[in-house]
Amino acid sequence: MSLKKQNLSTKPGWSLHERDPKFIQYLMPLVGWLYHYYFRVQTSGWENIPADKHVLFVGSHNGGFAAPDMFMMMYDWFQRFGVERPVYGLMHPKIWQVSPQLAHLAALAGAIEAHPKMAIAALRSKASVVVYPGGVQDVFRPYNLRHKIYFAGRKGFIKLALRENVPIVPVISCGAHDTLIILADCYKIMQKLHSWGMPWLLGIDPEVFPIYLGLPWGLAIGPLPNIPFPVPIHTRVCPPIVFERYGREAASDHVYVNACYEIVQTQMQQELDNLVKLASAVV
Repeated sequence: MSLKKQNLSTKPGWSLHERDPKFIQYLMPLVGWLYHYYFRVQTSGWENIPADKHVLFVGSHNGGFAAPDMFMMMYDWFQRFGVERPVYGLMHPKIWQVSPQLAHLAALAGAIEAHPKMAIAALRSKASVVVYPGGVQDVFRPYNLRHKIYFAGRKGFIKLALRENVPIVPVISCGAHDTLIILADCYKIMQKLHSWGMPWLLGIDPEVFPIYLGLPWGLAIGPLPNIPFPVPIHTRVCPPIVFERYGREAASDHVYVNACYEIVQTQMQQELDNLVKLASAVV
């Protein structure tokens, strides 16, 4: 059955109404303790968020499935703007397959399935949207790439911003990649073994298959959940990026989309380089 014929509001991750401000408020004390005492977060740039306009937040995140920088960013949002001001995060569809219970909890906090239709619906409801284009390839990128912006070549977020006429506000972090030391990605090797009959972990075909040092496993292999190391995290909300042209025609112009992609990636890399220097000076 095509998506057009489905009742999308009944499909998990396809409703904006699952978000529950009371549930978010319930989590705030726990996340606040992690923010202040476990990760000792330092943040800046929140004045860059327009007070009266919804935006598309674009980030490069770290630290495996725990993604602590993402949660710390969201805590800052709710502390500053309250739990009632809507913001939705695009989450990989496989989470609903692997752990429906966990996905349900994430949906209560504002997660929706990473699909253009859901992102468009959220923006048209006048809510801001958070997207991490690099996905699992980003959170599990090797440690030597921890200070590199990595989108895995995905440009859907550019087309979304152009089509819906919303500014892109980059969000970056430094330190979160130290919560999980990713040594290498052996996905290509595992893909070869799979072709010889070896089943994938949990029956799900992953996009990465990392080797890493982390809690609670020590030396581990595969995209497993982890407990992040308690290291300081620095986050920053960068100035909005506004393009010259918007609309469907701009979103369909491949040359223009590529140019906008390069602008975002370059500016975010410059911001991250500056944040890394600042964090190093503080340490």
